[in-house]
Amino acid sequence: MAVPWRTTGAGLELAVRVTPRGGEDRITGIVEDAAGGAWLAVRVAVPAEGGRANLAVRRLLARALGVPVSAVELRSGAASRRKRVLLRGPPVALRERAVALTAEAGARGGQARRR
Repeated sequence: MAVPWRTTGAGLELAVRVTPRGGEDRITGIVEDAAGGAWLAVRVAVPAEGGRANLAVRRLLARALGVPVSAVELRSGAASRRKRVLLRGPPVALRERAVALTAEAGARGGQARRR
């Protein structure tokens, strides 16, 4: 299965698929689209109104990957469920945290699946 991240000189770029009004803020695992692209599946409790869901995603990713919210930049997809996010910081360390995080989500029952 493909992974939803790639390292860059500035940090780690993530492909994220967001479900607003998802009941709680959590990362549920990796999903694959019909074209084989991988996305980090994220649920946030707030609705996608006025940028609230985007802020919730930034906060969740910052907390989960151990960076300040100011280091999480929405690169594209502000009005879409599919977003590209840049986490600024040491790329290798961020990648290792992302790998551990998705393994954790899988262990909690968030299965990788096709969408």
